[in-house]
Amino acid sequence: MTHFFIILTLLLTWINPLAAPVAHADAPSPDAVVRAVLFYSPSCGHCHLVINEVLPPLFEKYGDQLDIVGIDITQPGGQALFHAVLAHFNLESAGVPLLVIGDTYLIGSVEIPEKFPGLIEQHLAEGGLDWPPIPALAEALASAEPATTSTPAPPEAAVTAAATPTPAFDSTTQASVTHTPTPGLLLSKNSPSGDLGATFARDPLGNSLAVIVLIGILLSAGGAVLFLRHKPVTGVAPAARSWGWWVPILCLVGLGVAGYLAYVETTQVEAVCGPVGDCNTVQQSQYARLFGWLPIGVLGMAGYVMILLAWIVGCYASQRLAAYASLAQLGLTTFGLLFSIYLTFLEPFVIGAACAWCLTSAILMTILFWLSLAPARLAYSLLRHGEESSFKPRSNTPAETR
Repeated sequence: MTHFFIILTLLLTWINPLAAPVAHADAPSPDAVVRAVLFYSPSCGHCHLVINEVLPPLFEKYGDQLDIVGIDITQPGGQALFHAVLAHFNLESAGVPLLVIGDTYLIGSVEIPEKFPGLIEQHLAEGGLDWPPIPALAEALASAEPATTSTPAPPEAAVTAAATPTPAFDSTTQASVTHTPTPGLLLSKNSPSGDLGATFARDPLGNSLAVIVLIGILLSAGGAVLFLRHKPVTGVAPAARSWGWWVPILCLVGLGVAGYLAYVETTQVEAVCGPVGDCNTVQQSQYARLFGWLPIGVLGMAGYVMILLAWIVGCYASQRLAAYASLAQLGLTTFGLLFSIYLTFLEPFVIGAACAWCLTSAILMTILFWLSLAPARLAYSLLRHGEESSFKPRSNTPAETR
């Protein structure tokens, strides 16, 4: 038995040096570095989520072994690089955040946190990964002088393009992060400076269309005030009753538009945009969600459904209940009109891009608001003065056909 233990000890002593290199063969080298590029927009809510919640823990974990440069696509240089990346991957269009690591691209605040950590581990085990092999990007990075800092940027730091930029990745960790001070390669937690001209110039054609729609909505709101003050109540003309049937039609169209926007905002897929505007920039901005969590498209769907229900009650319920429903319909469309004014103002003057879907919804809500004015005024007269004879159904209801 003693001889057995002696032999076993000798075998373990002889095998251990051979096994040690094998055990550590796949361990990443401490000198290995993985480099990636993040395309973002300062007004993109999903970008802020990636920058401020997804990346800081990765910096804390990997330190100098992770090097990421952010490219602001709202800057001319950043936009040119973004289009170069789209051409490299044969993409007609894409939204942000878009992260490029090697020959792989990740889009959105769902795909990036799901796949990026695994790619970091993979490439560290393989000895590291240089910047993506994109000629335009390589030239931009090569023209910059690397600068390294071991002090994290303040949590609320905001960096904008300047003649001598000093970009910093928003982080509250103590990790050392290498940055590249190239114009356009900037990360910012806050929105750009309040230069309305520069913001408008990002999408001049789409923003001009948004301004035209905004002016039209404001004029409609002003005209509605005059209508309510001076239009006499003499009953509902046959034409007005026929126009009332446009309410459910417009609500169904609006429900389709809002439903598509809700789909884009909740699934973070790329929106199908027309020849004018940049829907993806708008839908990926922080303003695409109310209170930071409620998608505007979902709110729009709820609004169109409630307007449609109010119209149905106003057509087929008893006179008093129908009057309340007509007033409720006006209240809903008024809220929708005011909210549309707010959102339409944001597009050209804050976000710097216009969304054709959003503008369509704003126009639909404006028309619905006008279709709600006359029935609501008649309903108000009924409830206040008891003028039941002047309150007529807005469509050919069974009560009217009899």
